[in-house]
Amino acid sequence: MTLRQPSTTLLNTLLALVSLGCFLLSLHTGTADVDAFKGMRDAWHNAVTVEALIVSEVRLPRALLAFFIGGTLGLAGAALQGLLRNPLAEPGIIGVSNGAALGAVIVFYFGFSGLGWFVLPLGGLLGAALSVLCLSLLVRGNSNVLTLILAGIAINAIGSALIALALNFAPSPYAVQEIVHWLLGSVTNRSLQDVAISLPFMATGWLLMLSCGRYLDALTLGEDTAHSLGFNGHRLRWVLVAGVAAGIGAAVSVSGNIGFVGLVVPHLLRPLVGHSPRRLLAASFWGGAILLLVADMLVQVLSTGGELKLGVITALVGGPFFLWLILRARNPWS
Repeated sequence: MTLRQPSTTLLNTLLALVSLGCFLLSLHTGTADVDAFKGMRDAWHNAVTVEALIVSEVRLPRALLAFFIGGTLGLAGAALQGLLRNPLAEPGIIGVSNGAALGAVIVFYFGFSGLGWFVLPLGGLLGAALSVLCLSLLVRGNSNVLTLILAGIAINAIGSALIALALNFAPSPYAVQEIVHWLLGSVTNRSLQDVAISLPFMATGWLLMLSCGRYLDALTLGEDTAHSLGFNGHRLRWVLVAGVAAGIGAAVSVSGNIGFVGLVVPHLLRPLVGHSPRRLLAASFWGGAILLLVADMLVQVLSTGGELKLGVITALVGGPFFLWLILRARNPWS
């Protein structure tokens, strides 16, 4: 006897409620013992109190970014796995993550970060845009998915090499420390301004990826079948890539590289949606938000002296999970 799968609405409602609970719990998590509800109430009434400052200036931006970035990573992972029809695909496969990271590293390398709060996320966004431009030039006129993957791998490799070069020739140990800490991934010491500059791009990415849900369902039957059903595969493929680029580029530009969320979350939720790529998209958004909020709370609880980086926690969880997926995918009889 098999268990019935929950309906899409019920599943998304449950996941949304859990993510909201994690968000509220995140506001109560931190080194300072303060009443988060009092802080929110004081901030709402413009009362200048310690609780209001801690909640509005420290915990709220951190929780919002963990929620939005986690959701973006989960959604992008589900979208790319559906597009490439490869359960091991993850958001970095098209090179956008390393492109955004390289843009931010250049800001650190040349000391531009002191010019204003907006320079670092802007550098990451420009790096992501440049990587997408390179991707489009490399695969221009070729609608083959394999070409898209190979071009993304090439852009990733070049981005990694240039980041390593920047670390090698960094002008000072302080610059190296800044670059390394940023590359490890974190939502610490961020402000509501970082949320404001990245959220429009992430939201644009969400809309573009979700608009391709029906195409991803049709794609499970093959590209020819999807085309016979009236889907313009070439156009929708680039709509989805643009959505992933906008979302991941904006996320990486403010948090650094946070890996494995886009790989782990779709795998955990896929059996609950009947392996439907379209139904998996929204579920993976909520699941990614939950995972990153929980990971960030673990960072705050486990850190005693120097704070752990968020990317380290997700890698510790995602690395073994990734190895398990590879071992599971192997066919011992081949």
